[in-house]
Amino acid sequence: MRVAIGGSTGLVGTALARHLVRSGHEVVRLVRGEVKATEQRHWDPDAGRIDGPGLEDVDAVVNLAGSPIGGVRWTKERKAEIRRSRATSTLTIVTQLAPDGRCQRLLNGSAVGYYGDTGTEIVDETFPAGRGFLSGVVTDWEAAADHSPVPTAKLRAGQVLTRDGGYLAMQWPLFALGLGGRIASGHQFVSWISMIDHLRAIEFLLTSDLTGPVNLSSPNPVSNAEFTATFGAHLNRPTLLPLPLPGVQLLFGREFVKEALLTGQRVRPARLLAAGFEFQQPTLMQAFAAIG
Repeated sequence: MRVAIGGSTGLVGTALARHLVRSGHEVVRLVRGEVKATEQRHWDPDAGRIDGPGLEDVDAVVNLAGSPIGGVRWTKERKAEIRRSRATSTLTIVTQLAPDGRCQRLLNGSAVGYYGDTGTEIVDETFPAGRGFLSGVVTDWEAAADHSPVPTAKLRAGQVLTRDGGYLAMQWPLFALGLGGRIASGHQFVSWISMIDHLRAIEFLLTSDLTGPVNLSSPNPVSNAEFTATFGAHLNRPTLLPLPLPGVQLLFGREFVKEALLTGQRVRPARLLAAGFEFQQPTLMQAFAAIG
């Protein structure tokens, strides 16, 4: 297949491009900056534009574009950018597609944050949207994808585990020093997926007939306390000290702490499993072992 990737310079987009090429696919990388390679194509989601030939020469699109959620304080302006970047990139892509065109598959980014705080209840794709800023962002993100004229799957991703960035990489230095610990009570659930299973699931969905929301997360979500203990055991380091939330609140704000750290989802990838996808690393210990 010839696959265009939006968000191709991000953590998952970069890994996905490599993975698809190794699997024998052709990749067109949509980039915002200067085009420096033949597989790159300039796009400007803010202007709703993709340079010619647009998406007319690809079989599928995977859109992962969107401003990072973590690592910065959630100011009013930053929250607007998080929301806007996802909607505009999605709308730019769907307006380039045609029901009778070559491209007949869109996999659009989404996240398990759609469900809000689910406590200990196990949720699948049939559950409604939750409450809060992140749930609202994902709801708008998915609503933009609903304008697609071709079969579309919404990738409700859990935390993708890799040392290269994201959820795990931010915590690695603290845990390596023996300073890692649970967040508050540690009862909130973490829905996670190893990077290799995330990439394999996306490739699987490229040729699947699944449309609508699809949870991309391990069938074995864990509490934050279990995640913490497993992480510490993998590094052979203690995990006795809880995360000092007052300090984190000073840096990133109360809303970020509440939604990104104290809220959790216990998600089951029901549709992916029913479609026959098999996880290579279904348990957290297996995922850590593969990371090294």
